[in-house]
Amino acid sequence: MKSFITSLTGMTFMLVTSSTPVLAESENLTVSIKRLTMDTALRIARAAITQCRKEGVQIAVTVIDRGGHPQVVLRDVLAMDITLPISKQKAHTAMAFNSATSKLTGRFNKPYMVAKLDGLLIAAGGIPINVGGTIMGGIGVSGAPSGKTDEKCAEAGLKAVIDDLEMGGM
Repeated sequence: MKSFITSLTGMTFMLVTSSTPVLAESENLTVSIKRLTMDTALRIARAAITQCRKEGVQIAVTVIDRGGHPQVVLRDVLAMDITLPISKQKAHTAMAFNSATSKLTGRFNKPYMVAKLDGLLIAAGGIPINVGGTIMGGIGVSGAPSGKTDEKCAEAGLKAVIDDLEMGGM
């Protein structure tokens, strides 16, 4: 009886271990996620404000990380308070769709479409931060008389760091 139990235990062990998938040695168990440093996000925001000042307007700019969380938020002295949530929503929308928000206008015009979700804003002034095919976050600008100017300032923010990001090996 004892040898039967020993044999049964051995067979059960072999069945369990042989049916369990074995991970290849080269398969990683974790992923490495690249993120913007705070200093990089701050460079983006400052460059956006500098560009808008050249345009004669004061704005708010939000740089969000890839998770949609604000990393840097700056509001120029005379920018209205309402520009803060608007810039965040533009940044989030650009990051979520990996597209400039100006390219999304008119795309979602039926009731109950995805753009009706809280936190999304389909209005020019938001651009994604996409480096080498990797979405790093988004930039949202609000406060200029037109979304076109908001977007120009957001693009100036990205332009201030894009070469460093691309050449830095991400």
